Amino acid sequence: MGAPLDMAVLDGTWRLQYTSAPDVVVLLQAAARLPFFQVGQIFQKFECRDQLRGGVIRNVVRWSIPNLLEATLVVSAKFDIVSVRNIYLQFEEIQVQDINISELLQAVIAPALLPRSFLSLQILQFLRTFRAQVPVRNPGIGRRSVGGLYYLSYLDQNMLLGRAVGGGGVFVFTKAQPLEL
Repeated sequence: MGAPLDMAVLDGTWRLQYTSAPDVVVLLQAAARLPFFQVGQIFQKFECRDQLRGGVIRNVVRWSIPNLLEATLVVSAKFDIVSVRNIYLQFEEIQVQDINISELLQAVIAPALLPRSFLSLQILQFLRTFRAQVPVRNPGIGRRSVGGLYYLSYLDQNMLLGRAVGGGGVFVFTKAQPLEL
């Protein structure tokens, strides 16, 4: 049946190795079909070391439009432990951050051979510092955000299995180096 959740082991960054979750598979399929869109590594970062009954999860997806830009998508959720190996996620926010634009795109926006205008420099600065945050909520005033039950099980200290209860898919993670966001 497996060991109960150990928050000290769970805390940290986990790299996605496999999933059957439709919401992730659709991203991977889009990247396979669309030459202008690539999905890089996907992580799940648990922040719960000093907590007893829950914490924060950040789903992190690195993506790019080759030769133009790279960015990071972060979906944040709070979680509560509801049983020995089940947590309940309550999604809170989606962010796009860490946009890196290529030299090619910079040259299109503000060519080095032409005098750079105030506007072109402002556009470059905006792209470099852009960060969009969108709260995730159910329709209706005062309603809780979208959430779900998630089953977790350790294979060992470095491998974690997850299953979104209710047809949300299976996840296989391996422990990764800490991820700074």
